[in-house]
Amino acid sequence: RGMASTDTTDAVVAVPPEAKADAAAASEAASTAGDAKDPYAGLTAKQIKNKKKRERQKKKKAEEKRLAALAAAGGDAAAAAGESNSGIKDSKAVANEDAKSRGGVGEEKKKKKKRKKKKKNQNAEQKAPDIIMTVIGKEHKSRGEVKPQTYPPSVMLPDMFPKGIYPVGEIQEHPGDFNTFRVTSEEKRAADKMQESMYNEVREAAEAHRQTRKYAQQFIRPGMSMIDIVQKIEACSEKLIRKDGLKRGWGFPTGVSINHVAAHYTPNYGDTTVLKEKDVVKLDFGTQINGHIIDCAFTIAFDPMFDNLLNAVQDATNTGIKEAGIDVRLCDIGERIQEVMESYEVTIDGKTYQVKSIANLNGHSIGSYQIHAGKSVPIVKGRDATKMEEGEMYAIETFGSTGKGFVHEDMACSHYMKNFDAGFRPLRSRKSKQLLSHIDKNFGTLAFCRRWLEDQGQKGYLMALKELTDLDIVRKYPPLCDKQGCYTAQFEHTILLRPTCKEVVSRGDDY
Repeated sequence: RGMASTDTTDAVVAVPPEAKADAAAASEAASTAGDAKDPYAGLTAKQIKNKKKRERQKKKKAEEKRLAALAAAGGDAAAAAGESNSGIKDSKAVANEDAKSRGGVGEEKKKKKKRKKKKKNQNAEQKAPDIIMTVIGKEHKSRGEVKPQTYPPSVMLPDMFPKGIYPVGEIQEHPGDFNTFRVTSEEKRAADKMQESMYNEVREAAEAHRQTRKYAQQFIRPGMSMIDIVQKIEACSEKLIRKDGLKRGWGFPTGVSINHVAAHYTPNYGDTTVLKEKDVVKLDFGTQINGHIIDCAFTIAFDPMFDNLLNAVQDATNTGIKEAGIDVRLCDIGERIQEVMESYEVTIDGKTYQVKSIANLNGHSIGSYQIHAGKSVPIVKGRDATKMEEGEMYAIETFGSTGKGFVHEDMACSHYMKNFDAGFRPLRSRKSKQLLSHIDKNFGTLAFCRRWLEDQGQKGYLMALKELTDLDIVRKYPPLCDKQGCYTAQFEHTILLRPTCKEVVSRGDDY
């Protein structure tokens, strides 16, 4: 008994041939049964999808026949409805199972949906957003362009106006009985035709301004930095005007004066000012072709409580345009502007203010490469009996304020311009000579700002710029401010005093 043991690990069991045959048959039967359980074995995804669709349709028809039989037998309507709902639920369950089984087909559908959604979002980005600010304007009317403009602007003006003839501005008659003869005078018509090429250049610059400001009205929103706003506007106007040295380009830096600051503010690099919802912004920028400058401005406000302030200033500007004309005295224009401006009141945060004309700001005549050509158009009653003359070009601009109605220089200076009448002055600094040469080449007697100098690679120029201003070769134009806490607004247009009529070249659908 002590020697007895069983070793199962090395045991070899002999299987008879009959048993092997039985096992093979059983395996084949099991495989056949498995095939019977999976009716889609060996089919492609598309074939599975079609087969299941046919099965669903077959099942639906059978369900409809069953319900019809129930109704024919006079079954309860509620029971039939319950059966119908049950059938719908069953078909949904089948559809869900199908979706799961389809696998790859479902993934493909998801990808297709994503592509469609992405395309839709891209189209939405290209579409211009709604104007949510207060800009006194109407719907865009065609001005004869062959190709419409896009948002952002990408169509060049020659493509929109392939004949090279740009839209005529708003035409008004010169005021006064002494000017009525100009409409029919053959002599005046001939004089008008002689200037047609110059008028067309002015109109092209005006069209570039119109399209740039329309773009600005669409993208400016609270929360944007002032640097971003001015750079976008300048990039757009540079593109549309087809900048080419002094022949065509910017007329002066883009002004974005806020609230109590009435004019001459554009941010220097490092300025972190951000536009707020309760800000009132004067957007003032210019374009020029061969020295013919378009000087045009408007005011943006997001809060409707400022509407009356904007209405007052726009009404005053339109009055100034209407009163202007050949042989009209400048003092008479100023008196009418003040009368209209100060007939308005505005209620801001529960307090009512009379809108005042800013007494020491004016419109002005415009010369070739000269933004201020010598004559000033007052916006208050005065004694300047100087008359407007035939062929002159004017910027009619008015400023309204809820403050004192008087501005002073304040804040960091950003605007500069070479003195139009500056003669030769000896310069001690080499850097000053280099800077003056750069100004002559790039700006001539047009206004410029510190940002533009830095964009063009000028470094360490402030001392040289100071020397030029000290010698009155270059003049500085700091921001002009009313009292802190008040609000100011501005509207401005450029007009041509043609021999036969008065043309408001910068007029648009917006204002």
